[in-house]
Amino acid sequence: MVHVEEINDIYKLSSYRLVWNSLLPQTAGATFFQSLDWLEVYWKHYGEDQHLRVMVVCSNGRPIGILPLVVRTEATRVGPVRVLTYPLHGWGTFYGPIGPNPTATLSAGLQHIRRTRRDWDLLDLRWVDLDGNDHGRTEAAMQRAGFDPRKQAWDLAPTIDLQGTWEQYWNSRTKKWRHNVRRLGRRLAERGKLSFLRYRPEGAAHGDGDPRWDLYDACVGLAQRSWQGSSTNGTTLSHAAVSDYLRDTHAMAARTGSLDLNLLLLDDRPIAFAYNYHYRDRVYALRKGFDPESAALGPGIALTQRLLEDSFLRGDSRYDMGVGSLDVKRYWQTSIATSYRFTHFPITAARVQLLRMKRWLQDKIHGERYVGCARTA
Repeated sequence: MVHVEEINDIYKLSSYRLVWNSLLPQTAGATFFQSLDWLEVYWKHYGEDQHLRVMVVCSNGRPIGILPLVVRTEATRVGPVRVLTYPLHGWGTFYGPIGPNPTATLSAGLQHIRRTRRDWDLLDLRWVDLDGNDHGRTEAAMQRAGFDPRKQAWDLAPTIDLQGTWEQYWNSRTKKWRHNVRRLGRRLAERGKLSFLRYRPEGAAHGDGDPRWDLYDACVGLAQRSWQGSSTNGTTLSHAAVSDYLRDTHAMAARTGSLDLNLLLLDDRPIAFAYNYHYRDRVYALRKGFDPESAALGPGIALTQRLLEDSFLRGDSRYDMGVGSLDVKRYWQTSIATSYRFTHFPITAARVQLLRMKRWLQDKIHGERYVGCARTA
């Protein structure tokens, strides 16, 4: 007997912490952003204008999966639209149901959504890892629940497969690129003592949850001195609009053993940073930057080389470089991961039918894998 319990209060989720924490390690391709700890921090900063809809799916009285969803109002060309989607909000690459039974969780959760009062205009499940861990489950579950899903590519993220050895990976790069990296490395070494620092605490449960604010502030300082300091998109480490959220997330990541902070130092002075999160052996690159005064020496390239070599030694399996800047990342990537969206446009919602027509035209002109115009509802 399958039963779904819906939770709408973030504070009530705390009673499910043990369940959530037991299901997350059983989730294929699980990420830091699927943790309850992350959702709580995110909700503290961005939940005020959203409605939480978390489905806990139980079979014979035992929780077998969790489907976290939110309803948020988004601006579109046809006016504001209430969108039911995952809570990721663009901070990561992929999202999905939590637990070892994604098919059953999706099916039960979406059937529950179908039965309950509709407080949304558009069902839009974004950030789906169709080619990796989803295997068509989302589309099939939506169909079984009586929805009519429309597939569209959502975004692209260069990734690095860390299987094998560093030498095997390094030798797979082009000869020209390897030569360029070594040349820049020699130029940096000529300027002084070069050192690499990677801070990856094991977490408070192991007596190792120090956030090392000195290292975090060094990353923020580098971001402020770079082009990111004048960025207006509100996503950089130094941007005031997200600084409180990022600092709270940093403290939580250190406490839970999910932080991966990298610095390259020249004569003990930080000249480049790579700020990441990790869950088990999978690393997600959130932000990176370097001192503009050292730009000609390629400090970002030197740092990437060192952290990747270190990741091979640590036994990491995957390095997700994040979306955007594809030209810069192509020299390092081993593949490009595509995230997808599956959208249901209710027939009775006249406004979203206009969006459906817009989507149809996009697919007709560009094809469903085109992501250049897929970032709005």
